Amino acid sequence: MRLVWLYVVENAFQNKIDGNPTMTNSNAAVTGRSESSVPDFFKLRWMFIALIVVGGVINYLDRSTLSIGNTTIAKELSFSTVEMGLLLSAFSWPYAIANLPAGYLIDRFGVKKMFMFAIISWSLVAVGTSFLSTFAALYVARMLLGICESPFFASGLKASQLWFAKQDRALPVSVVNTGSQIGNAVAPPFLTFLMLTFSWRNMFMIVGVLGIGLGIIWWFMYRDPRPAEERVIKGNEELDAELAADAPVGSSNANWFSLLKRPNTWFMMLGAFGIFYTVWVYLTWLPSYLQTSRGFSLSKTGWVAALPFLCGICGVVLGGWISSRLVARGWPTIRARKLPIVGGAILAAAAVLPVAYVEDTTLSVLLLCIGYFAAQIPIGCIWTLASDVAERHLVASLGAIQNFGGFLGAAVAPIVTGVILQQTGGSFNLVFVVAGLLLLVGALSYGLFVRDRRPQTAGA
Repeated sequence: MRLVWLYVVENAFQNKIDGNPTMTNSNAAVTGRSESSVPDFFKLRWMFIALIVVGGVINYLDRSTLSIGNTTIAKELSFSTVEMGLLLSAFSWPYAIANLPAGYLIDRFGVKKMFMFAIISWSLVAVGTSFLSTFAALYVARMLLGICESPFFASGLKASQLWFAKQDRALPVSVVNTGSQIGNAVAPPFLTFLMLTFSWRNMFMIVGVLGIGLGIIWWFMYRDPRPAEERVIKGNEELDAELAADAPVGSSNANWFSLLKRPNTWFMMLGAFGIFYTVWVYLTWLPSYLQTSRGFSLSKTGWVAALPFLCGICGVVLGGWISSRLVARGWPTIRARKLPIVGGAILAAAAVLPVAYVEDTTLSVLLLCIGYFAAQIPIGCIWTLASDVAERHLVASLGAIQNFGGFLGAAVAPIVTGVILQQTGGSFNLVFVVAGLLLLVGALSYGLFVRDRRPQTAGA
């Protein structure tokens, strides 16, 4: 399978070279390499993407541990639904806030150092959580986990921006985001197995050890592209345009605050808020919904809860593929990103809203699968959009600020859901209505108000 994949991507890259005389002549001369040597670092960049994907899987296993252990931990430690809602949101608040400096730090210190720091630190927190028993201690641990995981997605965006040309970037960014969806899909059965076989404490311990191992591998394998390699990857025109946009600034850490003066930044934050809210209703309360409202046992819940997240993997890849195809057909880049974002959010709302009024369990699960599939179509394009509307030295910063807005929604979702359940006697009806409406808010924000406002490029 790996050989087939490499054959496909290498031939796609070679076709790109064959159709671009600039790359085959001037860029090959710049690097001193022959055309046949180009796939060497082309393969290398996909290996780095693969490592980030694995990091995403482990990242979301860590995030999901408390959700999977929700009812078991609450029963053993005598926590109420409101307390569990607070614990489930404890990750998101500090994660959202920590995204603000995380993006700047990645732009300042680079992907290699920051991703290494992130994965080792969040894994140590996971290991430490296995020894805790009080509400306060668990709350602090979840806060620390959020802070430590904050550089992850911005690191993936920055690596993709360095290693891929603009017209090719949506696919690797979407692939990076499949790591989180694979983690979501694997988490219910895998973590349920660990919890039932060992205990919820050992579940935390095992996932933490996996992360430490990957962090060590990353440190010894990853590197940024060399200047000559980046020129071959992006071509003279795109790279010169990136460098020209940075030239007046003169340093990689300047103008971070200028992002907060731009309308795009605020509407991207609002749009991400609406979409991420619904995603985190799934991530934090889906197992509980399946057990309490649909009558699934703990063991069956693990497998049924995996179904929407398996669909989410397909949604992320589809969004990136659609965007790349639209760019290849000549669509303006920003518009090609926004179509999957807006279309996916509207489709997700159409699926999630009726869940509140469906009696049949099979139909309910089907709608949940469609809803999560559609809610993931925008995700890769949301991140890629940040690299399209920000200058080269601010890509990770804008991506992280947007993610900050998204995780404000993620932080609110578990708390609001917990309060709704307590006030309605455990009914999830209003939970899905609120989620569907916020998806529509996200679609409107991206669709109507986000555009390419840079004077040196064509508009969306």
